[in-house]
Amino acid sequence: MEIKARPRLDYRGKLILAPMVKIGTLPTRILALEYGADIVYTEELIDWRLLNSNRVVNDLLGTIDYIDKTDNSLVFRTCERERGHLVLQIGTSNGDRAAQVAKKMEQDIDGIDVNMGCPKSFSLKGGMGAALLSHPDKIVDILSKLKAAVSIPVTCKIRLLSTVEKTIDLVKIIEKTGIDAIGVHGRTKDQRPNHANNTDAIRIIAENTSLTVIANGGSSNNRNSAENTYKGIKDFWERSGASSVMIARAAEWNLSVFRAEEKDDIMVVIDKYLDLAIHYDYPFVMVKYCVQQMMGSLQDTPQGRDFLESSTMGDLCKVFGVEEKYRLKQKELGMGDRPDHVYAVRMKKEGESGTRKRKSGDDEITEMFCPFVRGHYGPDNSPNLPKSKLLVYTRQQDWENPSYKVFQEDKKFRSIVNVNGEFYSSISWEKNKRYAEQAAALVATICLGITEQNLAHQTIPVQTPSNQTIPVQTPSNQTIPDQSPLNQTIQDQTPSNQTIPDQTPSNQTIPDKILPITQIQTLSDLNSSNQCKEELCPENTLQHQDHS
Repeated sequence: MEIKARPRLDYRGKLILAPMVKIGTLPTRILALEYGADIVYTEELIDWRLLNSNRVVNDLLGTIDYIDKTDNSLVFRTCERERGHLVLQIGTSNGDRAAQVAKKMEQDIDGIDVNMGCPKSFSLKGGMGAALLSHPDKIVDILSKLKAAVSIPVTCKIRLLSTVEKTIDLVKIIEKTGIDAIGVHGRTKDQRPNHANNTDAIRIIAENTSLTVIANGGSSNNRNSAENTYKGIKDFWERSGASSVMIARAAEWNLSVFRAEEKDDIMVVIDKYLDLAIHYDYPFVMVKYCVQQMMGSLQDTPQGRDFLESSTMGDLCKVFGVEEKYRLKQKELGMGDRPDHVYAVRMKKEGESGTRKRKSGDDEITEMFCPFVRGHYGPDNSPNLPKSKLLVYTRQQDWENPSYKVFQEDKKFRSIVNVNGEFYSSISWEKNKRYAEQAAALVATICLGITEQNLAHQTIPVQTPSNQTIPVQTPSNQTIPDQSPLNQTIQDQTPSNQTIPDQTPSNQTIPDKILPITQIQTLSDLNSSNQCKEELCPENTLQHQDHS
């Protein structure tokens, strides 16, 4: 794919789409440009993830993709339609890593921005985002090394310090690094959207620096507020005295806020967004999240409730009447018209098995990318659930029952299942412990070749709300072994200074040794946390034996 040369990005006098986690992906960025945005920022991407990715020319989609080397998931995607308008925002706490990222990405972006304003805990714990505001020496190191590494514009985005005077002092330090512009959010790191945005502080800062200042934070927390209109944005811009203005929440809720005319009906915006998401083959979880932000209170309508129940991209597209368009695109991409319940396992390389092996102490774990899509398996007591099938299979083989170990990181979960001394896990992060166990069981059923056919004559126990087991008739010569505890566990030594908070019910135990969470890679399609590896830590580990 030919990469065209482009003029140097000028940040003055611009309407800008702000960086937003899970929102600032390619479909959103292109639609923002179509509605009138001048510059679009990516979502924050962590330096480690970008360095751990491969650049791929995707001729099928006409895009440049950055693919995670670990799990083959999509980290970043861009195309010619946003050429000349695209700024990559990175999360970093290290000047050398930041410079490596900039050199690697320079040919595919028009500017690079450092996040120095994110107040979320994962950024702060990693020394990124707003944590940098109290370390001006680190700020100077990062920005200076970026300026030396690349020829494209370098910028940063900050929040206010405790006083305007302290903020101006920091901006003066930043000014000396020679960066091209600075975004200023009119709240401190401890303030949230319900706090008033300090527009006067932005104006005073703009009056006291030679840098191009981009005003941010002007959207109202009330999506129907007049502030969240094109006129409202222009008023905020004028009052701030800044060179440019950057819009987050108002754009997240309705991207047509960038045009001078009245905003489009949100269903029109959703239709345009889905057209781009289908065309660029974006992952279901990302698409659903973006549409959910647009729908707002419309989620509490019949269509909205159908949308919330959707479990696949096909389901979601059907709700909005574009299922046929989605199916045709999938066919064009060589996916065919596969049923939604058949989840395509990601491949490490073309023609290579979708499984991989990972050592953990003396044990070897077989891993696949197999998210548990709840809508594919019926009710909670369904015998079609992966755990139910796996339990029946182990009894059929006269093995001990499967045992599960669950890992928690923030509000995400993964599990490893022990089946007769073999270990299986899905590299997808799940929203709760039950889903994590089902995902691990799904990997085991695939690897062991467990099908409904080879379980046809075996009892599948299902749980009723009263916890009574409803047996399915087995042949008279079939025996089921006792449910004895499985004593084998996976043991990896954790660092001696690492502690695990006790968040388990009283009847559960935490093993002395656990798998370090740093060995478990996050999935960008589902992880919109985008955390760097060095900051990940285990928050909770649960273990139990399956008696479902």
